[in-house]
Amino acid sequence: MDAVARFGALLVPGLLLFLTLRIQELVEACSCAPAHPQQQICDAAVVIRAKISSEKVISAADPFNSVKIIQYEIKQIKMFKGFEKIKDVQYVYTPFDSSLCGVKLEANNKKHYLLTGQISTDGKVHVHLCNYIESWDDLSPSQKRSLNQRYQMGCDCKITTCYTVPCSLNAPNECLWTDWLIERNLYGQQAKNYACIKRSDGSCSWYRGGPLPEKEFVDIGEP
Repeated sequence: MDAVARFGALLVPGLLLFLTLRIQELVEACSCAPAHPQQQICDAAVVIRAKISSEKVISAADPFNSVKIIQYEIKQIKMFKGFEKIKDVQYVYTPFDSSLCGVKLEANNKKHYLLTGQISTDGKVHVHLCNYIESWDDLSPSQKRSLNQRYQMGCDCKITTCYTVPCSLNAPNECLWTDWLIERNLYGQQAKNYACIKRSDGSCSWYRGGPLPEKEFVDIGEP
């Protein structure tokens, strides 16, 4: 066997091993489809403003599940969504391992967060990296105003991410999210300042700030 053949014989198994390990790594990693903040809030069962008082690593309730969980004790400041399901949230839970989409929060009883999450059958609130979790101070004024009502006014709308041109509306109730196309940043001006709102005729359009006069709706080309 010449040198090239010997090199090939060694290379193929090594390449297969690398690809196997890489695939395993991708499967084990947490991955989330990009979503506009409004969409994440619409999809959440609970939306609250809170600060984190303490954290504790606990075992999963299922004795056959060895996964560790972080229990964050929180001080709820305001609830924006979830009143009909839970009145006061004292703890939120997340996987300990970030590869399972676990969230790391600062438990200093100082920093305020916007937390969105789901409620399990046992009544516990769970949060993970695919939820919209943001420092309260990093939210724009428009985002803070939209939490009270505006985002939920557009939950029947569809927000579609536009990555490359051409992209166009496929239905009247659709808004195109163009932050990545324009700014190469998913959470740009549209994410921070606009909400996709359903109009009286059933169509949806981007809207920015203030009360809701009809003239303030913007066309697909904006922002």
